[in-house]
Amino acid sequence: MDFTLDKPHQLMETLFRNFAETEIAPIAKDMDEAEQYDMELLQKMQRYGFFGIPYSKEYGGQGADELAYTQCMEEVSKVDGSTGITISVHTSLCCSCINSYGTEEQKQKFLRPLVDGSKIGCFGLTEPGAGSDVQGAQTVAVEDGDDYVITGSKIFTTNSGFADTCVVFALTDRSVPASKGLTAFIVDLKEMPGIDISDNIERMGIRAASNCIVSYDNVRVPKDRILGKLNGGFKIAMNALNNGRIGIAAQSVGLAQGALDNAIEYAKERKQFGKPITKFQNTQFQIAEMQTKIEAARMMVRRAAVAADNGENIAVKAAEAKLFASDVANQVTRYAVQMMGGYGYCREYPVERAMRDAKITEIYEGTSEVMKMIISGAKLK
Repeated sequence: MDFTLDKPHQLMETLFRNFAETEIAPIAKDMDEAEQYDMELLQKMQRYGFFGIPYSKEYGGQGADELAYTQCMEEVSKVDGSTGITISVHTSLCCSCINSYGTEEQKQKFLRPLVDGSKIGCFGLTEPGAGSDVQGAQTVAVEDGDDYVITGSKIFTTNSGFADTCVVFALTDRSVPASKGLTAFIVDLKEMPGIDISDNIERMGIRAASNCIVSYDNVRVPKDRILGKLNGGFKIAMNALNNGRIGIAAQSVGLAQGALDNAIEYAKERKQFGKPITKFQNTQFQIAEMQTKIEAARMMVRRAAVAADNGENIAVKAAEAKLFASDVANQVTRYAVQMMGGYGYCREYPVERAMRDAKITEIYEGTSEVMKMIISGAKLK
């Protein structure tokens, strides 16, 4: 398959790169240090359409495709992993659920403001006792007249500190496994009584992203907020995570490429034993290996994105892309720090932040171990 970008995608890539370098890069370190996302930057990205890239113009989106979205994810993540995950959760998880399973009324009411830049979305699946194993979910939704009443707690809910809309998953039938008794609901985080959002969880990386515990205390949700079928939420969550894995794989490529580019720029000026360290064959060979791995990861991301655009089953391709790209991101960012020596370990340089940010790509939207289960499971059928 030929992955040469056509002219429109080349132009979009240039636009994403220019925005990342001029608008995000200058404040990325400050956001990380403050552990808070810049709301002016968020609003600017909303105005420029960053949160509706692969969605139809019919609903206020940009009318582009999954490939363009991964280009955006890569370019912004080159300079800031926190921006990458902010866009990813909104686009790949929250919006994809409503776009794929929402009624026309739900799309007009909830998807439109999410993709036209009016509102921000998040995704509530993970719980304190239910991460990779969704079967451990404890959040429940009990039918009461025209409503369901949700009680429980979701953790690591990215964007929840400033999001408007959340697709949250709760058990509506506790007599069966979660795979058969989970239902998806659309909730208004800022408007519905009984929702409590914690302060940001302190983290090693992606520190500027909003990531909180969201507690639901007898939150009344009208039945018209059920997304898809009653007790059909597990399928919705898994399909959303397939989409999310492509976005995280693209984020991984961006983190790796950005770190390597920064390290090379530094190494060209850094002299040891009388010459720039790029003159040493060991450095040259390491750079060649790292760049080759990045290119391979990029091709896997684009393969998965094109498959998604073609309506194919993307579960395995997305898992393969995320497994490989996240591993590459961690290898390359560690090497970038090593190549820069003591300076790479200092917060003055962005490779230190990239290395911290890269670790989470092996964990969220499905751990590397879960990706291996998906890939091997398909191979051993």
